[in-house]
Amino acid sequence: MKLLLTSGGVKNPSIRSALDDLLPKPLTECDALCITTSSYALRNGPRMAYEYITTSSSTPMTDLGWKSLGVLEPTALPSLPTEQWRAWVEASDVLLVNGGDPMYLCYWMQRSGLADLLPTYGGVYVALSAGSMIMAPRIGTEFVGWKPPAEFDRAARERADGEDGDVTLGLVDFAMFPHLEHPALPHNTMANAEKWAAKLNGPAYAVDDDTAFKVVDGSVEIVSEGQWRLLNG
Repeated sequence: MKLLLTSGGVKNPSIRSALDDLLPKPLTECDALCITTSSYALRNGPRMAYEYITTSSSTPMTDLGWKSLGVLEPTALPSLPTEQWRAWVEASDVLLVNGGDPMYLCYWMQRSGLADLLPTYGGVYVALSAGSMIMAPRIGTEFVGWKPPAEFDRAARERADGEDGDVTLGLVDFAMFPHLEHPALPHNTMANAEKWAAKLNGPAYAVDDDTAFKVVDGSVEIVSEGQWRLLNG
């Protein structure tokens, strides 16, 4: 499994180099699918989704020059034959996952069955913010906004409720506090990151938008031209 978990997209040459290292061929020859689901749980969700797909220059991912770019919508997948959408995923070289509400994204990744494919996905999972956070075992209650409906099936509900409703996919063993010291997010300070990490059991990192995690089969490398800190060893 290959992951590039970013806070704010492919923001600098170091993160771009890490992406190029992970891809199976030059970026301009790669077919990408983008996932905008997490934006829909937010107030400006439809606009955020459109901007991510069409002009993501503030969080560079979809506009890097891919050979092709399609939209994969997990909320639609349960209504489609599994073999149909699985073929789309398996034919892609990269999944580009937007930010937004992490628990909403996590719910639909599980509900759709897409989460079950990720451990054996042959391409690269590239994400920003919420799309990166859900790879952790937990995101911390500070980042829980949307909550799953009561009719969610038992197995998924037990996982979603978990530790105060903040249990996520657990495909990496560390948690991520994104957008550290971002001027538009006054809550995202190092002091608040320390309080967040104190409630988690495993490794927890505070990272700014110039920092990313390059993960290959469980081996983690921090790629940064900015600020980051390991808060729980």
